[in-house]
Amino acid sequence: MRRRFSRLALAVACALGASVAVAEQTRTDDVPAPQDSEYPGTVTLHVDASDTTQGIFRVHESLPVKAGALTLLYPQWIPGDHSPTGPINMLAGLKLSANGKPIMWKRDKYNVYAFHLDVPEGVSSLDVDFQYLSGRTDSEGFEITDRMMDMEWSKVSLYPAGYYTRGITYAPSVTLPHDWQLGTALETASKSGDTVTFKPVTFNNLVDSPIYAGRYFKRVDLTQAGDAPVYLDVFADAPKYLEMSKEQVQVHRALVTQALKLFGSHHYDHYDFLFSLSDTLGGNGTEHHQSSEDGLGADYFTAWKDAAPDRDLLAHEYVHSWNGKFRRPDDLWTPNFNVPMGDSLLWVYEGQTQYWGYVLTARSGIWSAQQFRDALAMTAANYERNRVGFQWRTLEDTTNDPTAARRSGLPFRSWQMSEEYYSGGQMMWLEVDAKLRALTQDHKSLDDFARAFFGVDNGSYVTKTYTFDDVVAALNGVAPYDWATFLRAHVDTLNPPLQDGLAATGWKLVYTDKESDYEAQYNSRSQPSRHLYNFAWSIGLTINDKGEVNDVRWNGPAFKAGISTGATVVAVNGQDYSKDLLKDAITAAKGSKTPIQLLLKYQGGYRTVALDYHDGLQYPHLVRIEGKPDYLSEIIAPRK
Repeated sequence: MRRRFSRLALAVACALGASVAVAEQTRTDDVPAPQDSEYPGTVTLHVDASDTTQGIFRVHESLPVKAGALTLLYPQWIPGDHSPTGPINMLAGLKLSANGKPIMWKRDKYNVYAFHLDVPEGVSSLDVDFQYLSGRTDSEGFEITDRMMDMEWSKVSLYPAGYYTRGITYAPSVTLPHDWQLGTALETASKSGDTVTFKPVTFNNLVDSPIYAGRYFKRVDLTQAGDAPVYLDVFADAPKYLEMSKEQVQVHRALVTQALKLFGSHHYDHYDFLFSLSDTLGGNGTEHHQSSEDGLGADYFTAWKDAAPDRDLLAHEYVHSWNGKFRRPDDLWTPNFNVPMGDSLLWVYEGQTQYWGYVLTARSGIWSAQQFRDALAMTAANYERNRVGFQWRTLEDTTNDPTAARRSGLPFRSWQMSEEYYSGGQMMWLEVDAKLRALTQDHKSLDDFARAFFGVDNGSYVTKTYTFDDVVAALNGVAPYDWATFLRAHVDTLNPPLQDGLAATGWKLVYTDKESDYEAQYNSRSQPSRHLYNFAWSIGLTINDKGEVNDVRWNGPAFKAGISTGATVVAVNGQDYSKDLLKDAITAAKGSKTPIQLLLKYQGGYRTVALDYHDGLQYPHLVRIEGKPDYLSEIIAPRK
């Protein structure tokens, strides 16, 4: 709030000889700025992660120090989250000591992630002890169960301020529950009982190398002869979920093969898909340079024929080793984990990764061509009918959502919008691919951009940053065009033409009253993120088995009837709600003038609304445009 001074107050102040600051004084923390220098000595870090019952991670650190002021930081800006999501609220029991004597600490007045202390004379080593208290309810999400865990080092460590994280060396170790096995990109130095000690590593690479561990484990080598090793490290709720067919192994090997053919390089010494198959451990999808955190339902392999949705997860996170970890937007690179990140180019970082995730899932055979098209049809339908917020927000503006919304629930997603740079970016890059093919008479494509932009410096995993102009230059290197104007027309304008890519690849979006097999699986899957039935294309809402309304399309039929997100549909035309009954009612109302009567329960009250909709069920599909080149089929064809 701006301070206001009356003329009388100013006169009095001047008369008294006071110095008056008219401009508001900026409040700043007392955290030393990071410097590109080496921290003296090695920090030892041990985490006891054996408490599977209460989910308490017990942390001990020993830092070489010298007398004087010292600030310790808890990581705040977490790579892959694109936002200040470090769970400082879960840190508890912080105690500092030296030579057996306690040392007092004080949290920074304006920065809750910073802890200040004074190191006494004669002290050369500081002991740090605290607990990380992981979530213990379904809503919080479990990070450890009695069968497996996902441990991120950013949550179980403090580090000294004033240094780039690449200049701080850690010697990490972990104690696991008895007889558990682990997967990680870290290199093991030794093992004693249930304690594993890893080779020393810089703090930035430690945070980039999480641990998955569990009771039921299988490692599958996905590597072709002569390539850097790539492993599928699978942790499951029970041994039966580790069973996989030869065909399933083959398509996952093909994912690695197709990615290497696409980029023509790799940026890891070895790569580990850390893959949890659980109905209890929280689902996940987080990129790292030499590994990824991947979490889906327990029956990923055992329900293969009925579970196509979500199978693009592994491809998406794998692509991030090239796009996001090796090549990274300039404003997303920071010297430590407490300097704010900028997200302006997430439509490249995540948007193109979303594009390649779909494409590689199809090229590898993890999806069939039809499943790819059905998944793309659902994405396209969202951007045709269910993202009316583009009337007031740009695609680039949604890159602010990781910080602004933190992936929290939104009452009207279609109007507020969320992280549209993922799938909206995907739709844009589809058009870029088609444009490159058209400009070069189908001799070049986005594959050539990927190889030129992400495939450089084979074997290196030193981050190489980029800007908007770098992206434009790389596209011009494939095919000259006014790419700057093209990109700005998609990411920096209202109502961007995100549907144009479909027609440019020889396909168009249509709607019928029959859902695709893919969408039927999407709606019926028992994943934590499912239980939703998508009537967004027709009456304009999504709803679950219990009748709870998850989202309402802004200005759609349900919205105009007065239905709110959070309401529960109790009855449809006087009968107890079921999703099949609602489908039947939508079908029966087609072509009539009789509205659908819905009884709603909301905020303790009941009311009936008349839903005036008469166009029947609407489900998206892709069909060919006769006479146009079928670029879409070329895009997903496996590379030889």
